[in-house]
Amino acid sequence: MNIANKISTFRILSVPFFIACLLYYSPEKDFLRILALSIFILGVISDGLDGFIARKAKLQSKAGLILDPLGDKLLLMSAFIFLSSISKFSLKFPLWVVLTVISRDVIIIMGAVVIYMVKQSIDVYPTKWGKLTTTFQMLAVVCVLLQWNIANFIWWPAVIFTVISGIDYVKRGFGILYALDNRRAGF
Repeated sequence: MNIANKISTFRILSVPFFIACLLYYSPEKDFLRILALSIFILGVISDGLDGFIARKAKLQSKAGLILDPLGDKLLLMSAFIFLSSISKFSLKFPLWVVLTVISRDVIIIMGAVVIYMVKQSIDVYPTKWGKLTTTFQMLAVVCVLLQWNIANFIWWPAVIFTVISGIDYVKRGFGILYALDNRRAGF
C-alpha cells in the first residue's frame, strides 16, 4: 500500500463523515455545513494529490486504479444525493441534475464490470471529458455547500460535461469490446 493509495483510502473513509454532516445539518447547526465543506475540499485536494504523487514517484498500481476513481465516485455521488431534495439546505441540486450524474456513473461502473468480465482486465484512465466533468461537478458541490446562487450556472456545464463524458466512455467501452470480439473472430 503506497502513499498514493493511502491518500485515496483516506478519501474513501472520509465519505461517511461527509454524509453524516449533511444528514445532521440544520440551519441551527450551520457548523456541520462548514465541516462538510471542509471534508469535501480535503477530498478534492487529496484527489489531485494522490494522482500527482502516483505519477511523479511512479507509484501507479492496480489498487490505485480502483481506489482513486472509487474515492471520487463515492464522494461525488454522496454529495449529489445528499445535497438534493432530501437536504435541509435552501439551495440544493434539482432531481434531474442528481439523476444525470448518478446515471452516468452507474453506466460507467456497469460497463467497466462487463469489460472486466469479458477481458479479465481493465485499464482505467480518465479522459479530458472525464476530467472536465469531475472539475465542474466538484465546483457545483462547493457552490451548493457555500449556498451561492451561482450554483445553477455551474451545474449546467457540469451536466453537459457529464452527458458528453458518459457518451465518450460508452463509445470507448464498445470499442474495447468490439476490438476484442474481432480478435476472437480472427479479424
